[in-house]
Amino acid sequence: MTRAVTPGSYDPVTNGHLDIIERAAHLFDEVVVAVLINKTKKTLFSVEERMEMLREVTEPWPNVRVDSWHGLLVDYCRENDIKAIVKGLRAVTDYDYELQMAQMNHQLTGVDTLFMPATPAYSFLASSLVKEVATYGGDVTTLLPASIEQRLQQRLAETR
Repeated sequence: MTRAVTPGSYDPVTNGHLDIIERAAHLFDEVVVAVLINKTKKTLFSVEERMEMLREVTEPWPNVRVDSWHGLLVDYCRENDIKAIVKGLRAVTDYDYELQMAQMNHQLTGVDTLFMPATPAYSFLASSLVKEVATYGGDVTTLLPASIEQRLQQRLAETR
């Protein structure tokens, strides 16, 4: 069985994330969507909430499962017999950062990183940008699954 992981904070999951997850699901027997826990990063949703949202929106793909991890991603890969990390790239700036990470990960454990270019419709999309636009009342309905957009609006209303 070929396994890959698509790591991220997913705070919240966007249509851009789902595009990469779906494309990876067509290439691998199993895709693990790993919510990475970074205690230095301020998130709007808890790890459990992000995992719940991801389970809901990845339901159409039976070979996708959701998990979380705190620590080095390559350790997660080793413990779960995962041979590939799949990362979406939006722009050259993503590539510069992700290439260094991919090379370090390969040096540490031999795990390979596969880069998928973002679908042009989502090449600008980032969770942080979506949250900022939504905070100021901008329309983000085309950037998120409907159920996620509703949760985002509800959470933002709770924090005002």
